[in-house]
Amino acid sequence: MKRVLIVDDAAFMRMSIKNMLSNYDFEIVGEAENGLMAIEKYQELQPDIVTMDITMPEMDGLQALREIKQIDPGASIVMVSALGQEARMKEAIIYGAKGFIVKPFKEEMIVSALSKL
Repeated sequence: MKRVLIVDDAAFMRMSIKNMLSNYDFEIVGEAENGLMAIEKYQELQPDIVTMDITMPEMDGLQALREIKQIDPGASIVMVSALGQEARMKEAIIYGAKGFIVKPFKEEMIVSALSKL
């Protein structure tokens, strides 16, 4: 069972991802609402996978991605963001994101993306 940390500033999106993954072979070990909390929770929980929103207050997902990759170069982070973020998607891949999921997404999209990790 893969352990997942969900990072998104929108509580409804965290709940939505949590509900989608709960029907599959994933254990939600934690949630964070910004990049600073994501780094803290990553170090504390050491999840197998992180779903990371790009646009968040305090610290965005790209900065959190860079910081987590410095702590753990092998971290599996999948970026989750709205349409129109193509430039930021490319940046995330350069920084080491393992994939990208565009909102709004269907359950099978996120399950498929995370199952490959």
